[in-house]
Amino acid sequence: MPDDLVPDDLWERVVPLLPARPPRRRRFPGRLPVDDCVALAGIVYVLCKGVSWRDVPAERIGCSGVTCWRRLRDWAEAGVWPRLHETLLVELRRSGLQEMDDAAVDGSHVRALKRGAHTGSSPVDRARPGSKHHLIVDRHGTPLAVSLTAGNRHDVTQLMPLLDAVPRLRGRRGRPRHRPKRLFADRGYDFDKYRHLIRKRGITPKIARRGTPHGSGLGKTRWVVERTFAWLHQFKRLRIRYEIRADLHQGLLELACSIICLRRLRTAF
Repeated sequence: MPDDLVPDDLWERVVPLLPARPPRRRRFPGRLPVDDCVALAGIVYVLCKGVSWRDVPAERIGCSGVTCWRRLRDWAEAGVWPRLHETLLVELRRSGLQEMDDAAVDGSHVRALKRGAHTGSSPVDRARPGSKHHLIVDRHGTPLAVSLTAGNRHDVTQLMPLLDAVPRLRGRRGRPRHRPKRLFADRGYDFDKYRHLIRKRGITPKIARRGTPHGSGLGKTRWVVERTFAWLHQFKRLRIRYEIRADLHQGLLELACSIICLRRLRTAF
């Protein structure tokens, strides 16, 4: 198993979250299952390189791409990926590397080559099928929550679901933190209805007004979400959606967010 794909610090955090395997039969047990660490290496390889599952180099990884896909499916159904993301967010908060006073939200369109759940005619890509990644980050660009919708869904429809998806983060003295004090967004989120909903949750909306000239100064804080999208789309499998099942693409998104959080932990120590 190539260590450059699954370093020890990532594997140590994934192991406690994996579901237990069913016991093997004593008589006719069949072939030994592929090691979980090897399967994770194949998943990370596809995430980073963007190759199809059939093109995973079995000689290098240690198993076929179909096996890796099955583990991705099983672990997505078991809820491994959101729990891994939450675990790393708690570590960042415990280490004092998270600043949730300010948060920024935005969406990004990706083309969907295969139809499936959460795909729709994109208004920015000649009505071709597409999906959207919706992201909320903290002051430093650390991804707090990510979601997937059809390409024809308006960004503002995912504003409240994203706020609800931020986990309650422990790790510091006091109550768990899950809400920012200020939320920054571009003109696409400029609706008084949502400003009111944000204020009801004790959050101050910092949303640019439509019809006003640029230069409000909000971009000085909001730019971090654009940078985080650039980080996400460095994982080539996320630039274009190939998975028909939305939960598998969502799992890859959450795995990428976890790797970004882990990189921040590494640079701090």
